[in-house]
Amino acid sequence: MSRSGRDLGKRVRTGKGRTASQVRWLERQLNDPYVKRAKADGYRSRAAYKLIELDEKFNLLKGSKRVVDLGIAPGGWSQVVRKIAPKAAIVGIDLLETDPIEGVTILQMDFMDDKAPAALEAALDGPPDLVLSDMAANTVGHKQTDHLRTMGLVEAGAWFAAETLEKGGTYVAKVLAGGTDTELLTLLKKHFKTVKHAKPPASRKGSSEWYVIAQGFKGRD
Repeated sequence: MSRSGRDLGKRVRTGKGRTASQVRWLERQLNDPYVKRAKADGYRSRAAYKLIELDEKFNLLKGSKRVVDLGIAPGGWSQVVRKIAPKAAIVGIDLLETDPIEGVTILQMDFMDDKAPAALEAALDGPPDLVLSDMAANTVGHKQTDHLRTMGLVEAGAWFAAETLEKGGTYVAKVLAGGTDTELLTLLKKHFKTVKHAKPPASRKGSSEWYVIAQGFKGRD
């Protein structure tokens, strides 16, 4: 369809105290079809569709019994798990406050806290069969530093998965451009039968995020 001299997308006026980057973010949100779908479908964030699309490709959720959601805030991923696997026990953790979700245990604490892994395990009646991680470190504006900090969280999540998953379980985590670091990839390949990368359509094209999907946990010796 021709633009006919008009901007078909919603524009945001530059308000007092609003930076150019904030204006661009607001315009992107207002014109994002996934944001509109999330509101219509009752999901707390557009990120819900990333998990939905990953599930459609890798069959992650159906039949899940015990699920850990690392970096749960604002709760979109756990909402998806509740919908697709309504009988699953779910526990989530985040440093940020997360509004309650029916059927989900939410821990407000830092996953890097030494007490966090035991708290997550205690909230489930048995070992998880699925560990999800949408964690990302707060950015400092230095690309390499931001990448290293986020990958540190991913690796911590991978170790948690390797130490808690039941045999045959799955670990899914967000990684940044550059994919999975060699050391982490070696760890995942050692403990899982298959390790793949995917970028779901709901991930913005300009985003550096990808997801690593490690399936078929081999179990602990």
